[in-house]
Amino acid sequence: MASITIKAADGSGTFSVLVVEPKAKPTGVVVLIQEIFGVNQAMRDTAAWVADLGFIAVCPDLFWRIEPGIDITDKTDAEWKRAFELFQAFDQVKGIEDLKATVAASRTLPGANGKVATMGYCLGGRLAFMMAEQSDADVNISYYGVGLDGLLGDLGKVTKPLVVHIADKDEFFPAEGRAAVVAATKGHPLVTSYVYPNADHAFARVNGIHWDGRSATIANGRSAEALVAALV
Repeated sequence: MASITIKAADGSGTFSVLVVEPKAKPTGVVVLIQEIFGVNQAMRDTAAWVADLGFIAVCPDLFWRIEPGIDITDKTDAEWKRAFELFQAFDQVKGIEDLKATVAASRTLPGANGKVATMGYCLGGRLAFMMAEQSDADVNISYYGVGLDGLLGDLGKVTKPLVVHIADKDEFFPAEGRAAVVAATKGHPLVTSYVYPNADHAFARVNGIHWDGRSATIANGRSAEALVAALV
C-alpha cells in the first residue's frame, strides 16, 4: 500500500490518500469514503478487496482538517466517543470538496483509464449519496448512509448510477427515514436501493462488531457488478 498527496481545492493545505494497486492496468479507480473511524484497518482491508476486483483503490483522509491520520476502531467506548466527536467536528461541505478533488486526481493517476467511482460507508455512505447529486463520478455506492432522507430533495440531480445499501435494523437511521429513501428511489432510472433484512448499521465493516456475512456478501456482489458496469 502506498499513498499520494492531493491539494485541497480551497488552497488550505494538502491531504494524504491511501492507494492500493491491482495486478493489471489500465483500469478504473474506486474512491473509498471512510467511516467516522478514519482511514483504519477496515478501510485498508476494503481497499485491498477493491484492488483484488481489478481496480485502483484510493482512500482519502477526510479528517485531515481536524487531525491527520485518524485510525481507530469500533471496539472500545473511548474510540466510539472520539469517533462521534470527529463526526460532529467534520465539515461535510469541505469533505465533498476534498472528494471532488480526489475524483479529479484519480482520473489521471498512472494506470487509470479515466473512469472513477465513489463507494462509502456510514458517514462515507452519506457522502457517496451526496457525490451522486453533486459530482461527475461515474458511479456512486452508499453503504448504510445516515440521514439520507434529508438529501432526497436533490435526487433529481443524479446523472450517473447510484446504488444504496440499507440496513433493515440500522440503529443510526430511523425506520421512517429508511422507508422514505426506498419510496423516493423506487422506479428511479439511475438509483437502486437494496434493504438487507435483520442487518444492523455497518453490516459490511470488515471485522466490525455488527458484521453480517450474508448481507455483506450479497451487498458486495451487487457493488462489484455496479463497479464493473461503470468502470470497465
